[in-house]
Amino acid sequence: MGSDHADVFHPYFFLRLKIGGVVTANEIKHVLLWCVGLNYLVLLIWAGVFVFAHDWMFRLHSRWFRLSVETFDAIHYAGLAVYKIGILLLNLVPLVALCLVS
Repeated sequence: MGSDHADVFHPYFFLRLKIGGVVTANEIKHVLLWCVGLNYLVLLIWAGVFVFAHDWMFRLHSRWFRLSVETFDAIHYAGLAVYKIGILLLNLVPLVALCLVS
């Protein structure tokens, strides 16, 4: 396994990590890039459902919890913000740092 783009899709990529194989910075960059993309996709789906299906989400959650609409909105807004900050700090910043040093 070299520094091919397809290496991160190889079925034994993570097994190689576990066994103690050497992982290149390029392979880590590709994994982080996929993590950023997938996490932003989750964030966009969450935000889209929150905006376009707000009433349905509120009815669904109010079956289990007694929430006002304002509290429901605040919880989701805070959740979206924390999730976005997590993506930035845990995926995007390491990716940018690896791109800058390599």
